[in-house]
Amino acid sequence: MVNVRRSSQDLSGQWRIQHYEVGEKGAMDAAAAALDDRFWIGAAVPGDVHGALAARGIIDPPYFGHNDAKSRWIEQKEWWYRTTFNLTDVDASSEEHIELVFEGLDTFASIYVNGHEIGTTANMLMSHTFDVTRVVRNGWNAIAVRFDPLHLHHRDKELFDWSSYTKERPWLRKAAMNFGWDWGPRMVTVGIWGAVRLERSTVAKLENVYARTERISKEQAQVHITAAVRSVLSYRDRQKRTQPVVMTCDIRLLNDRGDTVAGADSWPVADGETDAVLHVSEPRLWWTHDLGEPYLYTLEVTLYADGQALDQYRQPFGIRTLELALNNEQGENRFAFILNGVQIYAKGANWIPADQLIGTIPNSRYRELVELSVEAHMNMLRVWAGGIYEKDVFYDECDRQGVLVWQDFAFANALFPDFNRDFMDLVRQEVTNNVLRLRSRASLALWCGNNEIDWLYDMKTASGDITSPFYGELIYHELIPELLEQLDPSRPYWPSSPYGESHGQDANDPDTGDRHNWQVWHGSVYPRKYGEVPILDYSIEGVTFKNYKKDEALFSSEFGMHASANRYTLEKNMPADQFYWGSPEMAYRNKDTNHQKGMLLMEGYTGLPQNIQEYMNFSMLTQAEGLRYGIEHFRRINHRNRGALVWQLNDSWPGTSWSMIDYELLPKASYYYAKTFFHPVLMSLDHEPGEPLDLWIVNDTQDEISGQLRLNIYDLHGEVLHSSAHGVKVQPQSSLCTVSVDEADILGARRPEEVMVELVSEGFAAPVNRYFLRDPKDVLLPPTQLSVHVNEEEQSVTVTACDAIARMVKLELPMGRIRFSDNYFDLLPGESRTVTLRHPEMQALPFTQLRVSAMNGGEA
Repeated sequence: MVNVRRSSQDLSGQWRIQHYEVGEKGAMDAAAAALDDRFWIGAAVPGDVHGALAARGIIDPPYFGHNDAKSRWIEQKEWWYRTTFNLTDVDASSEEHIELVFEGLDTFASIYVNGHEIGTTANMLMSHTFDVTRVVRNGWNAIAVRFDPLHLHHRDKELFDWSSYTKERPWLRKAAMNFGWDWGPRMVTVGIWGAVRLERSTVAKLENVYARTERISKEQAQVHITAAVRSVLSYRDRQKRTQPVVMTCDIRLLNDRGDTVAGADSWPVADGETDAVLHVSEPRLWWTHDLGEPYLYTLEVTLYADGQALDQYRQPFGIRTLELALNNEQGENRFAFILNGVQIYAKGANWIPADQLIGTIPNSRYRELVELSVEAHMNMLRVWAGGIYEKDVFYDECDRQGVLVWQDFAFANALFPDFNRDFMDLVRQEVTNNVLRLRSRASLALWCGNNEIDWLYDMKTASGDITSPFYGELIYHELIPELLEQLDPSRPYWPSSPYGESHGQDANDPDTGDRHNWQVWHGSVYPRKYGEVPILDYSIEGVTFKNYKKDEALFSSEFGMHASANRYTLEKNMPADQFYWGSPEMAYRNKDTNHQKGMLLMEGYTGLPQNIQEYMNFSMLTQAEGLRYGIEHFRRINHRNRGALVWQLNDSWPGTSWSMIDYELLPKASYYYAKTFFHPVLMSLDHEPGEPLDLWIVNDTQDEISGQLRLNIYDLHGEVLHSSAHGVKVQPQSSLCTVSVDEADILGARRPEEVMVELVSEGFAAPVNRYFLRDPKDVLLPPTQLSVHVNEEEQSVTVTACDAIARMVKLELPMGRIRFSDNYFDLLPGESRTVTLRHPEMQALPFTQLRVSAMNGGEA
């Protein structure tokens, strides 16, 4: 590494906070450098006020019971943050430039250094940089940040016809989910949620670097590098210089051994920019983890002035090309991602912020959630518009682990004041800031303008809920695409999700663009034409997941259904006397608008639960089987459908929601099912009661598959009723129905309610897949017993079914973040399965409190 003159001083860590009533304390008093703040409250930065107060016991844990409501007073106060730092070698006569950088301020902040106000902010969703060259000094310095309560900035603003969950947020550039959503509570955060640092540079600095792959072949890749350079010389410094500064850049691409594979030395800087094309021989490409290795080079750009090194950019970089194909070779509508010339099937989920308290999220939580996604064979995560543009650690992990990112801009389910110049200027800054930050990421696949706004504006207009113009339209259809054309023309842009219409259908049309399927769960009635009044069908037939099979979307970017959180997650966050089915506390965990939907879904599939144990089991089984039903359908029609992103991957608090992984990072049953239904090679059964059993194989790999698919039929006591092998040969990235078998031919003397179907691969690798021919409420499950053997030394548990098939075997330990190699599985009589367990930080596991159960058997 070259020694450069630019340096960075981390100012994160322990700060102090205090609150006042609005106007109670003069700014010059609270911001004074010498203020005695010894009695203020210690607070971590990055972080937020809620997290700091909870850590000090000043407020009760905000996720326990109804405590979130008890902390609402926080959003009404004026909050101050303070810290001090030391500087050395500050020389006012030198050419040094000093900047204070905040990666996240939430939201309306005034910043003071040594008592001087250096600027204000009005946007949580971007970083902020301030020139402090003339206000810092040698030795001791003080920073103070005042945060206004939000109501000061929206109380006199126009209220629009539509803003989901709260009317105040359209004027506020803040994470929408802070105001509450249908999966999380209102927690209006405030504070310094990103890292803070002081940057010292001389003469000039690298403002940003843009790296993109322009073309690839087996022999060579062409990588285009643009570096923006900004002079930091003051007017006085420029006047003192007798010769212009000659600036150049060395640009190098290094492999994982640190060897230079391509470079450009002494590349000239002209008009504040250097621009070079590197030619990389025999490139190693970045792939999603399911198609290859997510190989990362290191891109290094070093800035020189008159031969002296000033600054250096050094970041991982993946060589890859990516396109969004909207038409196939026949000219028909398509929505497919093409990675390095290979059309992928996007498998994954929607990502919401990993905690309501965004500033408190540890890096480990990001790493573990992305790891869990990869273990479930997901290759794409959609960063939803109601949160934030995620922290760098999220994209670091997606780059490293080979997961593509669909990135929404932060506009969700509301009208926004695109007629207001100041607001549009703020949006322009936000978009520019985040595009410059993220545009060189290998994992970043798509920019998307908003979540559901184009689609819902039409529906709400048709129903009479909205009478105003489409405020915000200029953002998604003019401002953002114009900025992307300047800043990131290499990456596809999609105006909204869902988006696209044809033949008079609405923006959620399955024949064009991407689609959100909310027939299932929300009971939306489709097809729907543009301008028609929307209809909801709250009935068993209206919300059932069997409606997925009617959906032939080109790309399914949102769909899902609720399931309970795991037992440990609920018990940890609820009063013990409220842990029962139907309690007020259980109802409080569910923020959806109509709790009837989940009841209807279970009533039609599992039957209604009678207690908390049945609720946890029935809701999880319904979600798991429902997602399998839909995703297997979408993957079987992969000649048409090219993506399935579940709503949602994760939770931001311990509630009942659509998530596959609950707040304590404990996966639900659907997650373990995903290891099969998202596997690159999928054997699936397409069957409805009384109809033939169609056996399918889906092959997402780039190799042909051949071998045999074995169909086994068991009665519920494990007797083999039928076994047959069927030869298969499936081309790469295709699906094939290998055989169709009549129900009557495989049942023997048993009824459909008394059998289980098993699909086994022979000669090719694919997970075993098991089915029942009737819904759980109709299957005649006999009681069974489980035998359990614990091996603490090997951190494993072996479970054996004794008398009959064991349905949905569940292992539980009272601890978060535990990784089970498998869970929520079915066992044949006499069959054993060994499950390994581990904690990501290798903490000891409480095996003495292990609970193992099956839906049709007692605990063991």
